[in-house]
Amino acid sequence: MEYELAELETPTMTKPHFAHRRTPAVSRMAQGLIGSEILKIAADIRTMVAEGHTICNLTVGDFNPAYFPIPSELRTSIQVMLDAGETNYPPADGMMQLRRAVKSFYERRLGLDYPIESFIITSGARPAIYATYNVLIEEGDKVVYPIPSWNNNHYCHLSRATYETAICSADDAFLPTRKVLEGKLADAKLLSLCSPLNPTGTAFTREALEGICDLVIEENASRDSRDRPLFIMYDQVYWMLTFGDTVHHNPVSLRPELASNTIFVDGISKAFAATGVRVGWCVAPPDVAGAMSNILGHIGAWAPRAEQLATAALLLDEDAIQIYHARMIREIETRLDALYDGLIGLQRRGLPVDAITPMGAIYLTAQFKLIGRRTPQGKLLATNEDIRKYLLESAQLAVVPFQAFGSTENTGWFRLSVGAVSMDEIEAMLPRLRDALEAL
Repeated sequence: MEYELAELETPTMTKPHFAHRRTPAVSRMAQGLIGSEILKIAADIRTMVAEGHTICNLTVGDFNPAYFPIPSELRTSIQVMLDAGETNYPPADGMMQLRRAVKSFYERRLGLDYPIESFIITSGARPAIYATYNVLIEEGDKVVYPIPSWNNNHYCHLSRATYETAICSADDAFLPTRKVLEGKLADAKLLSLCSPLNPTGTAFTREALEGICDLVIEENASRDSRDRPLFIMYDQVYWMLTFGDTVHHNPVSLRPELASNTIFVDGISKAFAATGVRVGWCVAPPDVAGAMSNILGHIGAWAPRAEQLATAALLLDEDAIQIYHARMIREIETRLDALYDGLIGLQRRGLPVDAITPMGAIYLTAQFKLIGRRTPQGKLLATNEDIRKYLLESAQLAVVPFQAFGSTENTGWFRLSVGAVSMDEIEAMLPRLRDALEAL
């Protein structure tokens, strides 16, 4: 039987008319939610690129596929699954093949033997964070999180939580310690931790994390049995990307009794340069995981079916993982070391810069001690934003101030991210940075 395509009539065009509103149409929560500070910085970069400038863009917490492609096994397997027709809805808690693969991966790599009910697959790590906040937090509940850290302020806003921040210092590699957290956890329902940390690329030592774990255990022991407990959300999406002598630690391996009060957030986005593939997961106590699955099911925050099945195959292929990471980690570490060595070299020349030795992730923490200095044009550098703009305009170097991660202090600390740049770009930028600093 033959079919003919019907000719479509051209619709009559209607220009919508939007009435002027006397009161806002959106909720107070939506009115108060602010956008990404990093995306605002991107607008300045686009303007300079359009003007013909070559920018060393160290703002992007992502990977350039030209330098960091996803594993070939993952790419091929996704196509195979699509060709096989794996394009319909997955289960709300994830494909069983992937849940089992993540369970096996955690057993092999982390020595954590959780029941299958604890594993929930999500569309990247963000829905897992969103679900954690919304399954644990009622309006007005207190969340404690360190500064600097990524997006906890926004998730508190979305869940209508109150919060208390723990201000971390360079002396502690910008990570919280027991001493910093003492006195802050009373009545809190969630402590948000991340290691290796975005934005600093630093990681907990065993001793530091043990101290925090013990503090959480003590806090929960002090509560009435009718009180809801304090949970740890442990974002370890960068845990496979560590360098040198750095060893990744997690709360449950250090203190197994915390399994009932810890939710892991993880995924392939960073460890396999697969940010756009959108496969993540959370690992939670079974009674909490069920509630998280319900939340995620209602918002449809599941990873695509083909990508889930392809990820399952990758996580079970230990040889492929090791071969991929051997190259990936070497390339990341080479870039971070080049930045660190370059900045320390400038410091030795007497220029006002500093940096923290990279430990993990794709980030370097650097300080540009330029507050109070004047540009060749006579402009006073009074804030981190002034420094950011000067570095962009004078050195064609794009970096992110710690204000994007909750800091309110203008101390010259910035995040530098290397996933989207080449070694050539870094090497070409360093002389420009030297000239810009010497010109002050």
